[in-house]
Amino acid sequence: MAFRIGLGFDSHEFQEGKPLYLGGIHIEHHAGFKGHSDGDLLLHAITDALLSAIGEPDMGELFPDQEARWKDAPSEIFLREALRRMKEKGYRIINLDCVLVMDSPKISPIKDVIIENLSNIMQISKSAISIKGKRREGFCLERGAVCYCVVLLSHEG
Repeated sequence: MAFRIGLGFDSHEFQEGKPLYLGGIHIEHHAGFKGHSDGDLLLHAITDALLSAIGEPDMGELFPDQEARWKDAPSEIFLREALRRMKEKGYRIINLDCVLVMDSPKISPIKDVIIENLSNIMQISKSAISIKGKRREGFCLERGAVCYCVVLLSHEG
C-alpha cells in the first residue's frame, strides 16, 4: 500500500455584500470572499491538497481565473474534478485536516454542518475530517482569511 500527502492553501479578502461560502455551505455573514469563483477558500484549499497529493496541476492551472466560464462558479465543481482525478488514479482519502484562520465568522458553531457536507461530497466518514477555526491574532489582514489543508491518501496496488 502506498501513501501520498498533499498540502493545500488558499486566502481571500472579504468583500461586503458578497455571499459567504465555506465548505460548500452558504453562511449568513455581512461579507463573502472576493474571488473569481464563489471564493470558497476551504474547498479551494482541499482541492489543491488533493491535486498536490496525486501530482496533478493546481487549481490555478486547471481552472484559471482569466476564463469567463469560472466566473462565480460554485467551488464544488473544482473539488469534484479533483476527486474524479484522484479516484481515476486509484487513490482514496484516509483523512483530511483543515485550519481556517479568521476572526469572523466563528467556525465552531458551523463546523458540524461543514463536515457533514464535506463527508457527503467526498464520500468519506465525518470522523476522517477535521476542521479547526483559529483567530488571526495579528497573523493576516482583518479583512481577509486563510485556509490550510492536509490530506492523506492511500493507494491499493
